[in-house]
Amino acid sequence: MSLELLLSGIAAVLVLIYLVYALLRSERF
Repeated sequence: MSLELLLSGIAAVLVLIYLVYALLRSERF
């Protein structure tokens, strides 16, 4: 597994988590 692939995967996961967190936060408040 290349480093670029690993970093892009981590970045994608972080963005996904941020979007879900923002969505839940906007629904609650």
